[in-house]
Amino acid sequence: MSATLARLVTFVELNAGHSTARQLSVDARLEAELSDGRRVVLLDDRGWTMSAGGADVRAFLTVEDIEADARTVVGPDEPVEGETHAEMAAAHWGALAALLARQGVTVSGPQLERARHDVELSPRLRHWIS
Repeated sequence: MSATLARLVTFVELNAGHSTARQLSVDARLEAELSDGRRVVLLDDRGWTMSAGGADVRAFLTVEDIEADARTVVGPDEPVEGETHAEMAAAHWGALAALLARQGVTVSGPQLERARHDVELSPRLRHWIS
């Protein structure tokens, strides 16, 4: 029997070279965790930077904020001219499903979109925001 999708996991790591008290920069990697324990990298080119003007960004930043932003940045992009949010979402999740199919995992785009999606912050990032 082939492996099935157990969950999606986005790992968020501090980009220390670009982070200061006034600016947080992170890298995000989306993986599919399979029922047999394997993990398949789906996206490894995502991340974001946020700042608080002149204030310390950690004064208002929460783990929940980072988790929400992580799910957004590994999700579908904003629609380009002539496309809808639904079309962009279908293309995004369909492309990720095709990537998994090449690894022998059968899952549809809509199933991926509805899958459990956890976010894990690296110990270094957790320490930085505390």
